[in-house]
Amino acid sequence: MSTHGPDPSPPASPPGSDLGSGPELTETGSTRAVGSSIGTGAKATARGLKGVATATGRASRATFRQARKAAAAQGAERSGLNRLIELHAANAAGDSAFAIALAGTVFFAGATSGERGPVLLFLGLTMVPFAIVAPLIGPFLDRFSHGRRWAIGATFALRAFLCWVLAGTLNDGSPWFYVSALGVLVSSKAYGVAKAAAVPRLLPSEITLVKANGRVALAGVVGACVSGPLAAAAYWIGPEWACRYAFVVFTVGTVAAILLPSRVDSSAGEESIDGPRDAAGARRPTGLPPKVAFALRANCGPRLLSGFLTMFMTFVLVTEPLDGWESKTRSTLLVGLVIGAAGLGNTIGIVVASLARKINPAVTVVVALVADIVVLVLATVFYGLLPLVALGLTVGLMQYLAKVSLDSTVQSGVPVRAHASAFAKGDTTLQLAWVFGGFLGVVMSYPAVNGIGLAVAAVLLTAWAVFVLRSAPHRSAPKQAPA
Repeated sequence: MSTHGPDPSPPASPPGSDLGSGPELTETGSTRAVGSSIGTGAKATARGLKGVATATGRASRATFRQARKAAAAQGAERSGLNRLIELHAANAAGDSAFAIALAGTVFFAGATSGERGPVLLFLGLTMVPFAIVAPLIGPFLDRFSHGRRWAIGATFALRAFLCWVLAGTLNDGSPWFYVSALGVLVSSKAYGVAKAAAVPRLLPSEITLVKANGRVALAGVVGACVSGPLAAAAYWIGPEWACRYAFVVFTVGTVAAILLPSRVDSSAGEESIDGPRDAAGARRPTGLPPKVAFALRANCGPRLLSGFLTMFMTFVLVTEPLDGWESKTRSTLLVGLVIGAAGLGNTIGIVVASLARKINPAVTVVVALVADIVVLVLATVFYGLLPLVALGLTVGLMQYLAKVSLDSTVQSGVPVRAHASAFAKGDTTLQLAWVFGGFLGVVMSYPAVNGIGLAVAAVLLTAWAVFVLRSAPHRSAPKQAPA
């Protein structure tokens, strides 16, 4: 109790009016003021966070609505193509998460080790999924085309299960790590085969097959770009969490695949690619139609050059960089510029294919092959940074335009009943071309011969172009009406 005044706690005294009670009242008032300020600040902060969350949520919802609106444009919603587009975005999101999860493991270490032996082993490993896809998965999907939705869903479900297994085997050296990783790759290729066969069944009349394929591929780019940072954040916590994130994405994709329109399973208008029965009652296969075979052969050129450029430049630009790029950091940046240009070209090709009103597939595959040869010759003669970046950009762009034209040719030139087998054979052939180009790039990158590496590739690609053009199918003369 204060001893300086008759009334220790005057009820109406303003601050400082009573000398005896001033310090006590000032401390109490300050505490209340601070508490009030903290409370007001907390409320303001909460309101601010709520506003940011609300604005972010609105922006996300608006972006999602715009993406769905774009996917549903030009009759895609009516035909059900928009749902396949969204499914492909989920597929790319899961595949990107899987790749990020395995980026630091021994499975992909050979691709970036800088040693030729592990790289050659890595190239061999990339052939395993395709070696399984061609003889087994394609005919299986053809035979059970009425369950194509379940087949697509199974590729997602299997990848979800294997990613969950991978999460527990990333760091213990278990042999199941390799089995699971290869299983994911095989399932991913099986999805690509089944997806390509499903596109023409959901094609609206307003757009062409090339544009539909481009729109599906563009959705994949968007899905990978959105999922990449999320998978990287999960990887920062631990590589196993990136696998678990991929598990969630593939699980959602499983449900979305099963909910695809029933038209995916429709067999209306289907016919067999098999030839007439022989004396024993067995059917004789007729093989790919001439136009499809021609488009596939033309595609082998850009695909081979892509594999060659990836491996050749990775080694040569590190061991013998351009003038002024000798330091390790700059040489790595140099490789990134050339290979990154190829990735940019691929993305530009996706955008062009999805926006172009009409692309002639038969012309496009030839233009892609010839354009690659021209730019390759220029890069050989005027060896330098800009020509090499232009080469990477051209290779990426032409590879995609040629591939989407091949897909369109298969979808329009092969009976629907055999789409899965045709796509499986095409993917296997193109992967063989890429691996052959990669092997050639590794061999030609040795110091004794790397000076003529681009020239050898140019000669080889030119010879292949001559072969392709000479084997082009000719239109048969119109039949005359009987007199």
